Amino acid sequence: MKRKWKITIAVLVLVLAGGGALWGVKYSRRGIVTVQTGRAVRQDLVSQVTASGEVKPRKYINIGANAMGELTEILVKEGDRVAKGQLLARVESVQPEADVNAQRAALSSAEADAAAAEAGVKASDDNLTSLQATIDRNKSELDRTNLEFKRADQMFKDKLIARQDFEQKKAAYDSQQASLREAEARLVQAKAQRAQVAAQLNASQKRIGQQRAIVTRATDVLRKFNAYAPLEGIVTNLPVRVGETVVPGIQNSAASTIMTIADMSLITAEVKVDETDIVSVKMDQVADVTIDAMPGKTFKGHVIEIGNTAILRSTGVAASQSNISSQEAKDFKVVVGLDNPPSEIRPGLSCTAKIVTATRQRALSVPIQALTIRQRGDLETKPADSSAQAASRPDPVAEKARKEEIQGVFVVSGGKAAFRKVETGITGATDIEVTGGLTEGDEVITGSYQVIKTIRQDAQVKVDNKTPFKTSTNT
Repeated sequence: MKRKWKITIAVLVLVLAGGGALWGVKYSRRGIVTVQTGRAVRQDLVSQVTASGEVKPRKYINIGANAMGELTEILVKEGDRVAKGQLLARVESVQPEADVNAQRAALSSAEADAAAAEAGVKASDDNLTSLQATIDRNKSELDRTNLEFKRADQMFKDKLIARQDFEQKKAAYDSQQASLREAEARLVQAKAQRAQVAAQLNASQKRIGQQRAIVTRATDVLRKFNAYAPLEGIVTNLPVRVGETVVPGIQNSAASTIMTIADMSLITAEVKVDETDIVSVKMDQVADVTIDAMPGKTFKGHVIEIGNTAILRSTGVAASQSNISSQEAKDFKVVVGLDNPPSEIRPGLSCTAKIVTATRQRALSVPIQALTIRQRGDLETKPADSSAQAASRPDPVAEKARKEEIQGVFVVSGGKAAFRKVETGITGATDIEVTGGLTEGDEVITGSYQVIKTIRQDAQVKVDNKTPFKTSTNT
């Protein structure tokens, strides 16, 4: 019995001694924070902005209906390549075709009247020329008969010729005067007739100009009943069929769009970039584009357009045109032109663009998660008489200085955590550039998240880069 009690007492002593030793170890380690660390190293950094969107041709046009009517013929199908000016579809156009034919007939009639008037003017000109020649001939003949009459008159006075001969010469002279007056009258009449025919010609020519304008208008109206390709490209959308009625000028109506023609020579990725990243996106920056429908393939491109208007993420409407609160998240449109798009690409495919905004060669960097923010007052060593100072009236300037936020990292120095203020540069996928405050090889605390959030200046730390961190750590 005594032996049994001795054994029991010995076991209790051993248990108490072990428990005491374990408590001593834990007590000696109180306040030590287990951390995960990394090194400040030099490496090449690439800063990227990632945005999603869809594939679109750079230039595309929705062919709308310019006149209401029934589609009588569609001359292309989706996927066909068309040339600029090619006839694509016809809308029922009996009435405008009849108007064009009627106006063309009226134009032909006006042109015939003008041709007749022009022929009349030409005939009048010929008649005037003939009459002028007759007048000239009569004038010459009048001069001759006048000389003969004067000679006969002198000879009659000198009684060298008989009265009968004198009177014949006088009658010939008077007759020639009458002939000249008659020719001149006919010339005046011919000129009046020529002016009248010329006026008719002028009126006919004006009617031709007016009728041609009417034919042009009627032809334009008729043309609106047909759809023509405004550019060379591919038919990417054909939502209507023969027999359906199309209508013009109705926004967001399926019946107002006949088809879409896209110029597939330049394919773009139209993506929406978050407002916090848009400031770093510049023209001609290179980008890697992936298309969801073509997994495992990456296509090179470059930025060709950057939107200046913010777009509300929930509605896709420009922020300036919306009454929704301005606190809503916004995006900006960025267009990336693909350098060598594949032939099988189609408009509307979902895509993701990674735009390279900056690169650094052998930049000093640390893991992004090592960065943290602390107030200056939390980093200062509190004086021994801090309680007395707390009782006194605080200095507003000093309090404002103590609340200043500082960006930095905690480094491991002598088994303790020491805060270092750092200046940063570009941000890579997992690391960030450090432009000041650290040197290559410094050991910085990178985890866990809870540790970095709560660790204090000069806290004792234990580095353990093997054990995965839990979501919470005692400090």
